Amino acid sequence: MNLVIIDPSKDAVTSRGVTLSDRRFIHIRDVHQVVQGDVLKVGLLNGLLGLASVEHIDEESVSLTWAELSQCSPQPLPVTVILALPRPKMLKRVLQTLASMGVKDIWLIHSYRVDKSYWSTPILNENSLYEQMLLGLEQSGDTNLPTIHIRKRFKPFVEDELPALVEGKRAYVAHPYQALPCPPSELLPTVLAVGPEGGFIPYEVEKLNAAGLSSLSLGQRILKVETAVPVLLSRLFPVI
Repeated sequence: MNLVIIDPSKDAVTSRGVTLSDRRFIHIRDVHQVVQGDVLKVGLLNGLLGLASVEHIDEESVSLTWAELSQCSPQPLPVTVILALPRPKMLKRVLQTLASMGVKDIWLIHSYRVDKSYWSTPILNENSLYEQMLLGLEQSGDTNLPTIHIRKRFKPFVEDELPALVEGKRAYVAHPYQALPCPPSELLPTVLAVGPEGGFIPYEVEKLNAAGLSSLSLGQRILKVETAVPVLLSRLFPVI
């Protein structure tokens, strides 16, 4: 945890500081091993970053006092990521990666090769998604929470919503067959679709192409979703 994120809607925040007793406290106590007077990097969720000093710490909680809150979060990537729902264990890792890399607009969609049982995972409940986003933000030192949209039907999403998302942007679907090589990196508004393990089926690729997404290849090697996502983002954008 490189940044202690404080959520004013959930934490007991005062004008002087905040007291924590959850997993953040345990990490501060056991990993950072702070003592009274130490300084930690903190940030208000969707707000400014800065410093806070440890006023008190014991076996139950840590009290932090604001020292300075004046720094803005890193610039977000101008990208919308559309992700065919991965299996639950991978989903947690991918969501944290997206949040840590500055992605703020995430769409989880269904596709033919997504097992229907994946949609019943408790990871998709609001609190769990919130926790995965926070873990990614804490890693990268960002406070701006991504937005996650869930669409359980492929065709209505692609036909009714995707064209508006694509309009005026460069748009790609990661698909290694009959595809263009990855273009030079540019900080441009982008839509990026990544399929499930095994990829989108031909019908889905055709629908995505028809909606304005060009097929994109990283080369001959077939990567796992959790590997392909950061590779694609780092290839498409010059600044992460």
